[in-house]
Amino acid sequence: MTRQLHLGLFIYPGGHHIAGWRHPSVTAAGLSTLDFYRTAAQLAERGKFDLFFVGDTLFTRERDGRFFGRQAISNLDPVSLLSTLSSVTERLGLVGTLSTTYHEPYAIASKFATLDHLSRGRAGWNVVTTWEDKAALNFSRDRSMEKADRYIRGREFIDVCTALWDSWDDAALLRDQATGQFCDPALIDRIDHRGDSFTVRGPLRQPRPPQGWPVLVQAGGSPPGRDFAAAVGEAIFTAQSRIEEAREFRSSTHARMAGYGRRPEEVVIMPGLSPLLGSTEAEALRLERETGDLVHPDVGIWMLSENLNFPLYERDPHDLLPIEEIRRVKKPTANADTLLSEAARQKLTIDGAARFIARSRAHQNFVGTPEQLADLMELWLKEGACDGFNLMPPYFPDQLAVFVDQVVPVLQRRGLFRKEYEGTTLREHLGLAKPVRGQFQRRLARSAA
Repeated sequence: MTRQLHLGLFIYPGGHHIAGWRHPSVTAAGLSTLDFYRTAAQLAERGKFDLFFVGDTLFTRERDGRFFGRQAISNLDPVSLLSTLSSVTERLGLVGTLSTTYHEPYAIASKFATLDHLSRGRAGWNVVTTWEDKAALNFSRDRSMEKADRYIRGREFIDVCTALWDSWDDAALLRDQATGQFCDPALIDRIDHRGDSFTVRGPLRQPRPPQGWPVLVQAGGSPPGRDFAAAVGEAIFTAQSRIEEAREFRSSTHARMAGYGRRPEEVVIMPGLSPLLGSTEAEALRLERETGDLVHPDVGIWMLSENLNFPLYERDPHDLLPIEEIRRVKKPTANADTLLSEAARQKLTIDGAARFIARSRAHQNFVGTPEQLADLMELWLKEGACDGFNLMPPYFPDQLAVFVDQVVPVLQRRGLFRKEYEGTTLREHLGLAKPVRGQFQRRLARSAA
């Protein structure tokens, strides 16, 4: 049987092109409204997408210590937004980002259990460890935690959350109105966790989520991040733009998973893909030029400097990007390293690198027709480079609508994508089994032995 693609929609204010919010089809005044997100979610559900993904940020982007006003800022609280969208969608998975660095396990376990109940089993949590010092300043700290400490805390955080979701047995909820017995106390346990970072008594104040646990999503690209994903990730969002790199990432992730007693079918790997679609190649290229012309001269260089954590404002934009100097002065993040490698491959100038990152934040770009995009997606799937894609339209909702109306039918005709939802939960969409109560804790014990 032919493998089928999984599709996620990564929502972003205005679009994933840095100037997407300026596109004439976008109503900038609506970017903080329910209408904007409801339209995108319902389009994704009409296209039978697996999931709708909302990112998060814990600080505002700056330039020279001041708020930078040429960016679209409309990052609403993920869980609040997804809880609202659960009432206007029926099948679409709902994935939100929250950080293990600046939250507490009990609170996050409660939030995602609530979302899973409200949505009848469609919740997913994108687990992140936050590295930016600017975020630390908003949480009573002077600087971020060291990377190793962030991941140690993150692993324990997951251990606590899964134990809390498992603190209720599936059969604990009785709801017997005749006898007055709402639940069976014998099937509800404290977790009594005492670790290096957390002390949590439990149990959770909600019954076990419909999915057992919300789907655990991970997006780390550094070696510790990839190891973290191999240990706990059930869906992995990644950023390779070349098929060879994506294939290596997928195979190495499967190899790492074996060290944690996990099998390849326990994870779905979805690289980011930002397509700009036209009815012809010429139209698509015209749209690319028009969207690129919307980038204010200050914005591309600012975005490049922010992502590389290296100031480029005073440099000649026509000079080649100083890749070796950047690597020497700053240890790049995984996404920055991807950008630098692509800049080296294409011999990009500073201005060229700025245009590249403004287009899709270092994820894979595509410009062409729906048929050509379907060809690319089919090739990546059949070559073992992915299990699907996290779609990142350059602007909303028009480019998403083109994908839903013109690319999805092509994939369906080729047998590469579902024509109807076959399940009701996010786990069912992704082909993931419901966790057996206590399985994560048993797996941790085995891997530590």
